Amino acid sequence: MPATILSLSKARKAKARSSKEQRAAENRIIFGRTKAEKTKQQNELARARALIDGHRLGVKDVADD
Repeated sequence: MPATILSLSKARKAKARSSKEQRAAENRIIFGRTKAEKTKQQNELARARALIDGHRLGVKDVADD
């Protein structure tokens, strides 16, 4: 049985490619959001801020009394 001859440079490059792909897959999970999702979250935050500001009590100036 003849042994399979490996090119070490090709093996090294293949290993580097697979580790980069693994890292990219992890980043897609962590950071990957569509533009629609980002816009939706921004709209929800703006609505929540407006709601909170609408319920805020006015600060009364002491000089006006």
